Amino acid sequence: MEMKNKHQPCTPQTKNTLYRIGMFAAMNRVTIKALRFYEEQNLLLPAYINYENGYRFYELSQIQALHKITALKQAGFTLEEIQKLNNSCDENAVLLKKKSELLSKIADLTKQLSIVSTFLTKKVDTISSPVLIKKIPKVTVAAMKSTIESYDDLFELMPKMGALMEKAGCECSMPEYCFTNYITTTGEIIIETCEAVVEAKPQLEDLYFKEFPEVQAACIFHKGSYNNLSQSYERLLNYIEENSYEICGDFRESYIDGVWNKSDESQWLTEIQIPVS
Repeated sequence: MEMKNKHQPCTPQTKNTLYRIGMFAAMNRVTIKALRFYEEQNLLLPAYINYENGYRFYELSQIQALHKITALKQAGFTLEEIQKLNNSCDENAVLLKKKSELLSKIADLTKQLSIVSTFLTKKVDTISSPVLIKKIPKVTVAAMKSTIESYDDLFELMPKMGALMEKAGCECSMPEYCFTNYITTTGEIIIETCEAVVEAKPQLEDLYFKEFPEVQAACIFHKGSYNNLSQSYERLLNYIEENSYEICGDFRESYIDGVWNKSDESQWLTEIQIPVS
């Protein structure tokens, strides 16, 4: 292997003790191959090379430089980045940039770990899925505002809204997106029942049209009766809090399967969507 740098003269010009490469490698728990490679990459040059026999020697003062290389590698720096760091006039800026990158990776890994942990800890008869953060695209909907006392009221509202949509000549978007938008849960429960449509129509009686903008949401699938939705809400809200998200919009319940196509309520599928930032 041809080295990039040669050192002259062939007699040592230092009064410090010199250690042959094998001894220096053993002292620092690295391999000779690693030291040769660091030399080739111009990261750590021997203090002295005897070109008659090729022996390489290092000083004790070089241990600190070697430990820095080892520590930076453990911190995720590539050799190219370490080289740039050694040549940088603003080492602090380089380190701060790397710190920011590592914190971002930690955040991503924490999310992945949370999903894996959910799978590991969930019971066989669990009613909800792992939490996902996703974008919900903007959507135009036909909507009706109502005040309800329980989920049972929805079974009366949905058919009424469907009849008005048919009367207004609405065309539902594909894929279908039917959801309840909870405007408030303090005091009276005020909701909007919404159905995605191809285009807005003029208001008809209690039926009106609006557009929801794109939003990032924490989402969880709930399978089964609406009476157990609180368990899925608890899991979703715990995830939001534990991962330092902030709720920034009204809660939505998207109805995928329900009484209209599944006679067994254990097969009903609902997605809870909470806008977060």
